[in-house]
This record gives sequence, C-alpha cells and structure tokens, in this order.
Amino acid sequence: MTQCPAQKSRLPVNEVLGPKGGAPIVGLTAYTAPVAKRLDRHVDFMLVGDSLAMVLYGMVTTRGIDLETMIRHGRAVADHAHQAVVVVDMPFGTYEDDRDTAMANVKRVMDETGCDAVKMEGGADLAPTVAAVTASGIPVMGHIGLMPQRAKDRSGFRTKGKSDTEARRIVKDAKAIADAGAFAIVVEGVVDSVARDVTDAVHVPTIGIGASATCDGQILVTEDMSGLFTDFKPRFVKRYAELGDALEAAVVAYATEVRERTFPGDEHVVQAPKKPKTKEVNRARG
Repeated sequence: MTQCPAQKSRLPVNEVLGPKGGAPIVGLTAYTAPVAKRLDRHVDFMLVGDSLAMVLYGMVTTRGIDLETMIRHGRAVADHAHQAVVVVDMPFGTYEDDRDTAMANVKRVMDETGCDAVKMEGGADLAPTVAAVTASGIPVMGHIGLMPQRAKDRSGFRTKGKSDTEARRIVKDAKAIADAGAFAIVVEGVVDSVARDVTDAVHVPTIGIGASATCDGQILVTEDMSGLFTDFKPRFVKRYAELGDALEAAVVAYATEVRERTFPGDEHVVQAPKKPKTKEVNRARG
C-alpha cells in the first residue's frame, strides 16, 4: 500500500525561486530524511537527484535508478522539508519517449512524494513534453548542457559548449525549455561564456553546476561538497568539509573500543533492578 505523503507547508515554487535577477538561489541535493532536516533551513531548494544512483548505490552512472526508488527517496525528503522547495529528478526512461507515459509518471511522483516540482533532462527535443506537463499545472525544472542520463559511462561526463556549434545548440535548448514553461533551468558542465549566454538568453533563473558564477543560482551534490563521496571529484566541486575522513576516524575509534572491551561502558547499558528482600530472608538473617 502506498503511504500518503505528509501535508506540506512550504511556499510555492515561484515565490521561492523567482523572479529572475533576485538574490542568488542556493540548492543542494538531498536523498534522505536526516540530510533534508539539516539542509531545510539553509537552502532555497533541495534536489532529490538521480545522482543517488552513484552516490548511494554505487552505480557507474545515473541511468540505473528506477522510478520506485526515486519515489521512496523523494517522499523521505519531502516529508521532512518545511521551508525549502523539493524537486525530484525524473529517472532515465520514464519521460523521454512517450508523452502520455511521461505525464503518468510525473503525476505519480508528485502524488506519492509530496514534492513541489520535477526535473527533466533535455533540450529542444524535450520541449513539447515540458510544455504538456507545465500546462497541467505541474512545475518543471529543466536541465541542459551536460546531461548525465545520456552518458553510458563516466567518459560521457565532459564539459559541453567548447565548439561554436555546441554552444549555439545549448543556448537554443535553454530557450526552448524556458519557452515551454520551465520555472528554472539547471546548466551543468558548460563553459563559462556559454553559461553566461544562456543566463542572458532566458527569462527564468539558471542554476549552475560546473557552469558560471553569473548563473542565477548554484547547486552541488551534498556528498561531494562535504567529502562523503570520494570515488571521484569533478573539477567544479569545492570541498567545504571532509566528513568522509571524520566518519572513518569515528569508525576506527569505535572498532578499537569494541575490541578492547571499553565499549559499551556502564553508562551505555541498563542494569536489572535489584530484587527486594523477602520477609523470609530477613527473618533468617535476624
């Protein structure tokens, strides 16, 4: 049986992420309830990204995650977000080919997670689907430039927009997605000048990741910027902490104490209550 998502009290998408030209928009990924609780007060939006395929499940790309998994993680985040907008990635294979299937899957994500919007990767080719979804009243965040779902392995994660032809296509893609009704567009892995052109060309906020400081906002994978995911480090990631090292140090300390039998201590266990003395025992001693 599907669990109903908790009632949300968050502001509408356009009130949080708009209008274009306001204060820079802050975004981070969140895949779990504990992380959502930590991020909620400090960011404008949390993305339940299909990057969880790599970060949490150890997959080589984002293509292997399914809709049911995205819904489970989306619900976990949305149930614990009280301020930040929650956006859920539509996973590979759930929206690209058939518009009716895309609409059904998008509605499922919205209904079963309680999120505020969905995100789709694609340019001009995806614009008709984005237009259909937004016309139904469902907010869509676009994603252009480097589109991880189209990479069959990590060799596909390369910077886009280095040639004039590619740069023109990226700008064209951005305009098409904005005109189709997307409320914001993630611009990933694009050379700085092209990201600037995209930001100038569209009337909706751009969210950069490996793009340009001139984008209207930025997003990073939380596990990347905090040092929890270390399989590889994209050039655009700045590490603000090394939580992976801190976690390993904690594990070493725990393992040492268990082996030395110094953990658990008396303060970590519950002793059985002392049994009251019976009258017979008391008389015998008297």
